Amino acid sequence: MRITASRIPVAIGLFVTWMVVTWALEGRIETFLRPDAVFDRVLYAVVANLLIGVVGATCAIRWLWRTGAIRLLDAGFGPASRTVAAVICGATLGFALYVAQGAPSLNLVVIFNAYLQVLVVSTAEILVCWSVVATVVDARLRHRGRLIAIVVGSGCASALFGLYHYAHSAPFNTIGMVALLTLVGLATSIFFFVSQDVYGTIVFHNFLGTYGVVHALKASAVLDSFTTLQIPLMTMAIVTTAALIAADRFWLRRAEAAAPSWPPA
Repeated sequence: MRITASRIPVAIGLFVTWMVVTWALEGRIETFLRPDAVFDRVLYAVVANLLIGVVGATCAIRWLWRTGAIRLLDAGFGPASRTVAAVICGATLGFALYVAQGAPSLNLVVIFNAYLQVLVVSTAEILVCWSVVATVVDARLRHRGRLIAIVVGSGCASALFGLYHYAHSAPFNTIGMVALLTLVGLATSIFFFVSQDVYGTIVFHNFLGTYGVVHALKASAVLDSFTTLQIPLMTMAIVTTAALIAADRFWLRRAEAAAPSWPPA
């Protein structure tokens, strides 16, 4: 691999931009604590997560691939057969963990709505922290041994994932919550490096966030608000998923197909 240290600042720069914009549009004005702030919620989801977290991250991945720093497979964009297997495993394991933690609700509509709510940010989290940062660190240190590269890459991605939540409103912007979410990130790191698939990792990771949302709804005694299908949440989740698939198919895979050898000339 022609990876150099210059690629790491690019990955960190993407993360910092994403975190700062998240703070500006969510944590600074406590968007999550204002249920009536519909416009602010949509603005945060679109700008911080869809534009920077999904579009920005896939642009960074393509650039890293074009410069010979990483393979698309390293970033989790592998063959369709791998994706199908990873998605099935991610859904099965993720739901099992949701139940094992106590399952605040087993109402499938509640779980589905909560899953939709966190899917946008989960997609951005996986792309920025794992497909970009963890992959670049892994590639940079691979000459020191595969195990060391994976351990350090996992640690960096998990720590940044935890730190990212400090840009949010309460209760996420506390040291204790950041530490807890860093540990949660380690589980995601294991799944990412074992599966080598971004879609399966998103499915798995999103169940971890779903548990947090349903638990918070139950603690606030507002679970009833999620017992009917939330069309706005479904719309945003569909748009995010479609954006990722489109970027993958028409931005990443098309470029890879046009360059049969790697690194690309």
